Amino acid sequence: MGDQALPPVSLVEIVGRWQFAPVVTGFVVLAGGLYLWGVLRVRRRHPARPWPLWRTALFLGGLGVVVIATQSGIGSYDDVLFWDHMVQHLLLLMVAPPMLVVGQPATLLLHASRNPWHTWTKKLLRSRVMAAITWPPFGVALYIATIVGAHLTSFMNTVLANETVHNGEHVLFLVAGYLYFLPLIGREPIRWRISYPSRIFLLFLAMPVDAFTGLVLGSEGSNPFPRLAQGRPAWAPSPLSDVHIGGAVMWVGGAGLMFVLLMTVFFAWSREQRADGGLGWLEAARRTNFATVVGAAQKASPGRDVPHQAASADDSVDDDEHLAAYNAYLARLNQQDDH
Repeated sequence: MGDQALPPVSLVEIVGRWQFAPVVTGFVVLAGGLYLWGVLRVRRRHPARPWPLWRTALFLGGLGVVVIATQSGIGSYDDVLFWDHMVQHLLLLMVAPPMLVVGQPATLLLHASRNPWHTWTKKLLRSRVMAAITWPPFGVALYIATIVGAHLTSFMNTVLANETVHNGEHVLFLVAGYLYFLPLIGREPIRWRISYPSRIFLLFLAMPVDAFTGLVLGSEGSNPFPRLAQGRPAWAPSPLSDVHIGGAVMWVGGAGLMFVLLMTVFFAWSREQRADGGLGWLEAARRTNFATVVGAAQKASPGRDVPHQAASADDSVDDDEHLAAYNAYLARLNQQDDH
């Protein structure tokens, strides 16, 4: 495979060994340059409301992850070591795309552009084609098909034998990851707006897929990818051991990354600003429950002094009020039992 001269893999080699990929470099420079142009243009047009620095950092960081995955030592060893290949896949599928999504390049383009580009961009984002490819079930299906098709079929042998197909696989992982995460963690002006419970559910669907793929690879009794055995350096583990390690990387690494994304969405849900004066869903649920109990107690015992005014979103709900409300509620239940 042309990689026999590579020295044994080590952290020093992973960090210090770099290779030049013109297509990747061109894509990263172009995307990063256009993004920074948009940031500067928004700053000039809206000095009081510049583009958030943290979004810029995340987008550029996502491009940096693409460079690391393909041009650092990780990219150098991806044709030799299957487990390194899996690390590269996780970076391109589950690390870089979420960072690029949160960077909101489409929204930045809308803020930075003027007609006719502004109008064209809005029409594109609202087009039927964009609605189809950003439809959440399509993103989930593409993600699952990419994971299973790239690792549990003979496609891996083709990837290891053909550099063009290998580069195309990198593009596939980036696109599949971006379309999967866009409606789930992004805030771009696309057609689909799904609830936080649905987002968490669709993110959770990916965890069994990653785990299943990892378990299948980790339980292989023979090398499923004969191409791994060709031109293999003497220092490398056996092809079967390499596949087993790669399965563990997919299982543990994929589940870990998805858990982080799940917790991020859950945290955003808990802090969501709504028409309740800025309350998160936890506090809103608490106050709603309090108002329900107080209302029930008031209907059952009109003469009781129940602090119903505390149910307002503008008032505080303290423990004494909760105690009074629940005592009234329990008293009503006891009266019903006596009858």
